[in-house]
Amino acid sequence: MSGPTKVRRQDLAMDEARSQALLTRGFCGRLATVGADGAPYCTTMLYVWMEGRIHMHGTATRGHLRSNIDHEARVCFTIDEPGPVFDYGRFECDSTVSYVSVVAFGRVRVVEEAATKQRFFEALMAKYRTADATRPDTMRPRAFFPRIDQIALYALEIERLTGKEIVLPDISAQWPALDRTKTPNARPPGS
Repeated sequence: MSGPTKVRRQDLAMDEARSQALLTRGFCGRLATVGADGAPYCTTMLYVWMEGRIHMHGTATRGHLRSNIDHEARVCFTIDEPGPVFDYGRFECDSTVSYVSVVAFGRVRVVEEAATKQRFFEALMAKYRTADATRPDTMRPRAFFPRIDQIALYALEIERLTGKEIVLPDISAQWPALDRTKTPNARPPGS
């Protein structure tokens, strides 16, 4: 795989356990692929971190995503969780956002095994199903997916995983209590 094997900013790097924890709880991610014409394509995907792989699904009908995956199995998948914005210096550009993010590089394959598809959909429903307090159990059958053969299940085998985070500092480490202005000698117009 091309590119660096580590996060450039090692002071922001998360270890693999924390990166996998974010993969477990993340809501959705973005999958980046490359087409036969070399054009990039990025799409938002619901996913499940299962059996050490990122599993995603789409229609079995061949479209943009499937054409790209059939052309080139190498992909990139990323998720993030933003936190509060905070100031660290006296100018507006001396602001940042706290966040956590993960970038996974690897190869994606189409999963054909019915048992894996079943486990995926059970995990997907458990992850995304919401309880509706105004409606009792709707009596819909659980773990029954009559259109399971109409979907394509993708499994991303991770070759490289990086995670980064910027933690919201304590108020004593934020501006104006602490001034970490990046251009301390700068003067605003008219001053």
